[in-house]
Amino acid sequence: MFHPRRTLKALLLPLAAGLALTALPAQSAHAASTLTNAGFESNGTGTTTPTGWSTYSAGGQTAASFTESGGHGGSFRLTHYSASAYKVETYQYLSGLTNGNYKLTAWVRSGGGQNSAYLALKNCGGAEQRTDIPVSSSGWIRIVTPVAVTNNQCTISVNSDAKAGNWINVDDLTFTSGTAGLPIKGSDVSSLAKSEAKGGVYKNSSGTTGDALAILKSAGQNYARLKVWVNPADGYNNKTHVLATAKRVKAQGMKLLVDFHYSDTWADPGAQSKPAAWAGHSYSQLKTDVYNHTYDVLNALKAQGTTADMVQVGNEINGGMLWNEGSTSNWSQLAGLLNSGYDAVKAVNSGTTVALHLAKGGDLAGTRWWFDSAVSNGVKFDVIGLSYYGYWHGTLADFQTTLDDAAARYGKPVYLAETAYPFRLDSKDSHENIIDLSSELVSGYPASTAGQTQWMKDVASVVEAVPNGRGLGIFYWESTWTAVTGNGWDPTDASSGNGWENQALFGYDDRALPAMAWLSHR
Repeated sequence: MFHPRRTLKALLLPLAAGLALTALPAQSAHAASTLTNAGFESNGTGTTTPTGWSTYSAGGQTAASFTESGGHGGSFRLTHYSASAYKVETYQYLSGLTNGNYKLTAWVRSGGGQNSAYLALKNCGGAEQRTDIPVSSSGWIRIVTPVAVTNNQCTISVNSDAKAGNWINVDDLTFTSGTAGLPIKGSDVSSLAKSEAKGGVYKNSSGTTGDALAILKSAGQNYARLKVWVNPADGYNNKTHVLATAKRVKAQGMKLLVDFHYSDTWADPGAQSKPAAWAGHSYSQLKTDVYNHTYDVLNALKAQGTTADMVQVGNEINGGMLWNEGSTSNWSQLAGLLNSGYDAVKAVNSGTTVALHLAKGGDLAGTRWWFDSAVSNGVKFDVIGLSYYGYWHGTLADFQTTLDDAAARYGKPVYLAETAYPFRLDSKDSHENIIDLSSELVSGYPASTAGQTQWMKDVASVVEAVPNGRGLGIFYWESTWTAVTGNGWDPTDASSGNGWENQALFGYDDRALPAMAWLSHR
């Protein structure tokens, strides 16, 4: 329904919100310096313009914004929804702010599908800052948006540009001093050296062939992860190749994470096989093996001027490592092996961060059990890494709960050690992709370049929102593992294929994909 007067008023409000109030008498300032009705509790249900807030829609669709019952904290929430397509903004203007760094925190949910749905901080003196609202139709997710206020004012804005039937919920906002961002924006590039040796090519988004690491760096990558196998059958991902790739990583100005598998092949929750060279060794010998191998690789890196910045002692060690001696069924022995690795890292360089890495991104109980056991057995570590693949490891809300709990319970920084998302479902090679059915996808995130991009933006928002600045960042897995003949999954079989090329950050045309945009996350 069209109301000329209401529409005119709605148009004027955003204009006024963008004007500095210095030229106006103090008593005409129509806003406070703190958020009013930040939990939407003042008006009950069905209120289009809640107390303290304003609503604007260029198409006269202000009714798509309303309060209703079912809050995150209290009884009510803000909802954007309409049975027909709509564009609506709910906003609040703050004035009289002390200049400095601020952070908007909000709890959100969304059914997904919008052209855009986001929180914004604008008219604050600098560039507008936005955070997309992740798709989460049941669990509430906390997101943050930082901004530098330089003109004593700021507008807090909830925006939807939505298709018919799309919805978001927003509740319990806070606007306080603080900052946010991701120190680590990384990817695993362990496949790169072998890919190049087998003819793999990498191009920037406009199609110019270049160095994959330089292309990733230009997109914003600041950290690279390299796995180490002891004596792999194909001769890659061993000490020699890690040393060579590390030089390239450091030459790009990136930091280096070295991921020790303590195996000759893949180590993960289903397999933690001892290297052939360590077969039959006693537990005491294995402790020495871990120390010597860790020290040897890291000391060689240091000697060539490419000291590791972070080290994972083990890879996805849900059930321990170096089975059976280092299984979680014998925690005291596992602790001894982990501490042997820790001690070797610190002996080479005391400033290198030691991480422990589980594949339990959405498993709160499992993560607690593992790290409670580690702590009670005296395991030493600096940070916690969790793999989280949304199609395997629970919802985004589960991931946030687990990550937040790990940071708080153990007082350690946390990071997303591995995540990925497909940009298509079909294979480029003859090997079946691990994720190749639409039924395997995360609801709201299609297997498209847009879906892959949105997934990365949204998991980045979850890591960024870990309280007390403990969310370190993300490593994408595996950015450079494109389909190249001879660079398959099995190091013992040159004819094996790649089940993961549809989740690389380079497309089937070898070009950098739009999802690389997450690497420039604040």
